[in-house]
Amino acid sequence: MAREASGRGRGLLYRLYGSRLRRRLKPQMVPYHVAMMIDGNRRWARLAGYPTAADGHRAGAAKMHEFLRWCDDLGIRVVSLYLLSTDNLRKRDSRELADLIEIIAELADELADEPGWRVQHVGRADLLPADLAAALRRAQDSTAGNSGLHVNLAVGYGGRGEIVDAVRSIIAQHHEDGGSLEQLAASLTPEQIGEHLYTGGQPDPDLVIRTSGEQRLSDFLLWQSAHSEFYFVEALGPDLREVDFLRAIRDFAKRDRRYGG
Repeated sequence: MAREASGRGRGLLYRLYGSRLRRRLKPQMVPYHVAMMIDGNRRWARLAGYPTAADGHRAGAAKMHEFLRWCDDLGIRVVSLYLLSTDNLRKRDSRELADLIEIIAELADELADEPGWRVQHVGRADLLPADLAAALRRAQDSTAGNSGLHVNLAVGYGGRGEIVDAVRSIIAQHHEDGGSLEQLAASLTPEQIGEHLYTGGQPDPDLVIRTSGEQRLSDFLLWQSAHSEFYFVEALGPDLREVDFLRAIRDFAKRDRRYGG
């Protein structure tokens, strides 16, 4: 009973602390675009005694849905979630990958049902199993007219591959227009490459968050995050709390962004 009461007490304190953090975050302090790298799902499942990594991935997906609601409540306009990389497609155990693909498809369907949210697939659909590609396309098509929270689902995604695809697209378009390679070399700009990325037309992320204490990009939004701020959380993905998220936003609001200067 004492342990249960202690847990309730900590929960109340966290709620009060979270409410205080939220009140202190003025609209102008909130980033427009947040990118999230959820990490540690497999470790979480192992430490919790679950038999498979799928239990961790399912808990991580549920946390990402919750995370998106936190972002929406705070007024963040765009969120990019790193869910499945091209490296994952090549290297993950086939059973784990099959479970993960099913979980991501279910998450896409759930997010498409959120009122006003717009879901966009960011990545290579041609590398994905047909069922997952169809789920992502369905979520994107059914929410295309929405103007609320814009959710990018990075699935079958690799930052280096994205840049290669962007350059290929520029070359193909230039060739169709009848231009020479010399003209292309002389006219190519960073802005032009940015327009041909999977996220073309969107603002770059202001803040990139990664869970589980890992401090690396893992091929996520390499071009777009050139001037982003980074925040690393020790909590494993499914254990992320709203107060952890609010602390990240508070930390971002205190930083003097120099944009490479």
